[in-house]
Amino acid sequence: MSEVAAVIDDLRDESDELDVLVRELSVEQWSAPTPAPGWSIAHQIAHLTWTDEVALLAATDADAFAGEAAEALAAPESFVGRGAEEIAAALAPQVLLERWRGGRERLEAVLREAPAGTRIPWYGPPMSVASMATARIMETWAHGQDIADALGVTRTPTARLRHVARIGVRARDYAYLVRGIEAPEEEFRVELLAPDGGVIVFGDEDAPQRVTGPLIDFCLLVTRRAHRDDLAVRAFGADADRWLDIAQAFAGPAGAGRAPRGDGK
Repeated sequence: MSEVAAVIDDLRDESDELDVLVRELSVEQWSAPTPAPGWSIAHQIAHLTWTDEVALLAATDADAFAGEAAEALAAPESFVGRGAEEIAAALAPQVLLERWRGGRERLEAVLREAPAGTRIPWYGPPMSVASMATARIMETWAHGQDIADALGVTRTPTARLRHVARIGVRARDYAYLVRGIEAPEEEFRVELLAPDGGVIVFGDEDAPQRVTGPLIDFCLLVTRRAHRDDLAVRAFGADADRWLDIAQAFAGPAGAGRAPRGDGK
């Protein structure tokens, strides 16, 4: 199996796991608020639906996607939320669920059939097929976490979290850029304890600044699904420490992030 096919398989599995979480929800549960202010569970799935459909457009019609990208540049603070709001408001839960399923299946098929070396335009530099699939894993997991939190469900961490961590590390300099801060020149060493007891590493082992902690906690941090104070992620070095305050794995504004729970963890 190729590396690209393996990443797409992980995207399918991540989506299927979230599907299990939402497919039996009542109408009332679809309206339940999530930790994202103003977003219900329906908004979370609507956002994934919207993004899958835009990714499909980017992969199949670059000119049409260019128009979407222009709209995003014109309203960077609101265009994502507007897309989710429009879909969530227009569709009953079961219709929304089927639209999400259909969109992600079509995107998967297009990604699998893409010729080697394909570059897909996006909101920023074009992405490889593997990178697009990885980005969709990250978003599916992150919005799935919002839904799990709303339902009071604790999810079992999987090896797929390595994709989320990888984007978080690769997006390090973007986190500085979006805040108008100059990024450090030197790379950091990141060492993360995976669910199976293994260690996932990024960066040179001789790098003077390091970040360590559980893989799940790092993923919660870079997707801004938990406050740093509530996580067992540690920095060694002033620049690494500053990064943990601003890290984000996604494009666009960082948002307010989560407030600390204040429970002393």
